[in-house]
Amino acid sequence: MKEKRSSTGDRSQLQIRRILVPVDFSDYSKDALQYAADLGIHFRAELLLIYVVESVGYPADLGYGGVDISAIEKEMSDRARGELDRLAGSYAGRKLSISTVVHTGRPYVEILRAAKEYGTDLIVIATHGHTGVEHILFGSTAEKVVRKAPCPVMVVR
Repeated sequence: MKEKRSSTGDRSQLQIRRILVPVDFSDYSKDALQYAADLGIHFRAELLLIYVVESVGYPADLGYGGVDISAIEKEMSDRARGELDRLAGSYAGRKLSISTVVHTGRPYVEILRAAKEYGTDLIVIATHGHTGVEHILFGSTAEKVVRKAPCPVMVVR
C-alpha cells in the first residue's frame, strides 16, 4: 500500500490504487468481491479479478489413448474468462474500474505472482473456513497468500 506521510511522520492518508480479488465463483469469493468493490469505490481503485485454473495432472497413459490436457485447460480458461466477465459486468454502472485475468497453475502461487506483476496495493480474498482434518489435507490458499503476499491482505470469512 502506498502511504503519504506528513512531515511529522504519521500516516495521514492511505492510498490504494489496485486491488486484486481472487475469485472461485463461490458465495464466499463473491462476498469478498463486494468488500473489494466498496473499497474500490471509496479509494477510486481499480479492481483486478483473478481466477486460477488449477493445472490438470493425470497418471501416465495406461493404454486408453492420450488425453489433450492443454485443450482441457484452454476450455476451462475460456469458461472462467466468460464467468469473470459476467461477474465484472454485474458491477457496471458503479463508479468502479474492473479488469479480469485468468492464470493456470497453483492458486496461491498465481495469486502472488499476479500481485507482484500488476503492482497490487491490496489483496481481498475469501476463506472457506476449513478446519481440522480438512484444513490439514487441503491447506488454505488464503493462509498461504497472507504469509507470502507482497502487499497487505484482507481476508473475508
